[in-house]
Formats: sequence, structure tokens, C-alpha cells
Amino acid sequence: MRGIRKICVYCGSSMGADPAFIAAARDFGRILAENDIGLVYGGGDLGLMGAVAHAVLSAGGHVTGIIPRFLQKRENMLESVQDLLVVEDMHERKRLMFEKADAFVALPGGIGTLEELVEQLTWVQLQRHDKPVLIADIAGFWRPLLSLLDHMRELGFIRANSEARYLVRDRVEDILPALQAAFAEALAPGAALRPEF
Repeated sequence: MRGIRKICVYCGSSMGADPAFIAAARDFGRILAENDIGLVYGGGDLGLMGAVAHAVLSAGGHVTGIIPRFLQKRENMLESVQDLLVVEDMHERKRLMFEKADAFVALPGGIGTLEELVEQLTWVQLQRHDKPVLIADIAGFWRPLLSLLDHMRELGFIRANSEARYLVRDRVEDILPALQAAFAEALAPGAALRPEF
């Protein structure tokens, strides 16, 4: 069975207040390139998005950027990536990011990052795909969300028979091994069902 070839990274177009965030983005980009795993991301040159893409490129890796036309200037589209897809809207961006990736990682970010992560968790919960989803809890960034998910379980809104499966790691060096193990255990991650947009 083939392994992970491309990982989609969701993250902020801002740097964030903690230097650990930008360090994590750069370290993870380097790790992807060193392991010959391509990056799929939102196509911008700002914040953590730009940091992870530049790190992959600097280490000789492959980057696929997917950006809606209306965000080309706002997110300062990174034209030096190997594959740059300019699409018409956010729905097309998210669909292509899903189709091109074997796994998903959420680094720190804002509302857009949260929305993309939660959408993937929803699709996993609804058994629309079996690709691994990992929450990178860098410096405790995602702790409030993880607490909320636990709260939902406690109050019966996430039931055992419809769990939103995800991985959590707080160290960058642990992300890729966790994803590779989950990918190997998945029933058919390469034959995922098409999500419904």
C-alpha cells in the first residue's frame, strides 16, 4: 500500500502572538520536504501559511498552492510554488485541497483555519473519507477547542458510534509519524468518498 504523498496544512495568514507558532510552521515544512512529502496549502505568502510553504521550498520540497482569485492580493499569492491553482471561490479551493491531500494538519490559525478543520472532522464523522486529520496543539493553542469537543461528548452531542476521529500532537516532530501510522491503519484512505459541498 502506498504511503502519504501530500499533506494539506491549514494555518493562519497571520504569525500569531507566540513565536512557537512560526517556529512550528517552519519546522513542519522542513520535515515534509526531508521526507519527500508534498505540501498542499492555501497559496498565500503571509503568516504561518507563507512560513510553512517557504520552509518546504527552501528544503527542496514540492508545494501546491490553491487560492481563490479574490484572495490573490489580500493573501499575497506565493508565485514561486511548483503548482499554483487560482480558483473561483472558497468551495473550489477546499474541494481541491481535499482531493490532492492524503492527510490534514491544523496548525494555529484563525476562523478560516477553524472552519477548514471542523469541516474535515465533520466529513470523518459522517464517514465521507478515511484520511487522517491531526490537530497540532502547538503551545496549547487548540486546548479550548479540545475542551469543547470533550464537553460535546459529555453532553451527548458526540456519541461513541459517531465519533469525530482525530489525532492530537503538541510537538512538531511527532506529527508525521502519527499521520503515517493512522494512514497505514485506515481502511481505504486512497479510495475516499467524495465529500458533499
